[in-house]
Amino acid sequence: MTADLSWMLEDIVSNVPRARHAVLLSADGLPRGATEGLAEKDVRTISAAMAGMQSLSRATAHFAGTVGDRQWSQTIIEFSHGWIFLIGAGQGAYLAAAAEPDVDMQQISFRMHRLVARLGNNLTSPPRVSAQEEGEAAGAASARREGTSPSGFVLADLDQVITDVQGARHAVLLGSDGLPRGATSGMSRDMADTISAAMTGIHAYSRVTSQFAGSPEDAAWRQTVIEFQHGWTFLIAAGDGAFLAAAAEHDCDIEEFATRLHEVVPKLRAPEAPWSKAVGHA
Repeated sequence: MTADLSWMLEDIVSNVPRARHAVLLSADGLPRGATEGLAEKDVRTISAAMAGMQSLSRATAHFAGTVGDRQWSQTIIEFSHGWIFLIGAGQGAYLAAAAEPDVDMQQISFRMHRLVARLGNNLTSPPRVSAQEEGEAAGAASARREGTSPSGFVLADLDQVITDVQGARHAVLLGSDGLPRGATSGMSRDMADTISAAMTGIHAYSRVTSQFAGSPEDAAWRQTVIEFQHGWTFLIAAGDGAFLAAAAEHDCDIEEFATRLHEVVPKLRAPEAPWSKAVGHA
């Protein structure tokens, strides 16, 4: 049986103002430790959701680019009432932390990475699920076939953002049913379908973790940002149950890109029919 490492996680909430909780988990979703104040059932739910989140996060690596080191770095979830941060914590382990909206993001990131370094040899057990990388590679191979988007599927306003922001790569609008409703030029049907499926799952896992960041009555998910060594992927709320997925290279000005994406959302009007209907069934 693995040791409970909860006592080491208190470093984050004790030393970072506005930090709320921290949970250490295995890649297959088993809790390895948690800070005080979390019910056992909530720790199990958070651990399972965070494990699913990191798996799907890594499955979107090809969306941000197909060259260079495509290693996943971190996933950040923003709610109206707080933040959640997820990073690797050694072989087969992950560290999640929750904080209030006005937390110093650099400080909590520093503490999380320092804690990972301190955990060291306590986290040496490999994950029991070892097929993750194979699944990621298979999804990437399928969705890497980029081509010209079908007529009527390209969203001109969204396409303009990708053209204007240096390092921006792709974007796709997802309806409330999780199906692609419009995209930027150059995205193939395979790419849009694969990314839509992964992002729908990421959105679901993001919402499940809402209580980790706090539980006010007016809580709302805003966006999920995934950082890789080679780029970024974004998932943001787009109103009426829709959401917008976008990708950029790592040297892109992500503040400018995120601002432009949020500005363009009100201009987007998703077509009634998903891509499969617009271009005909294969």
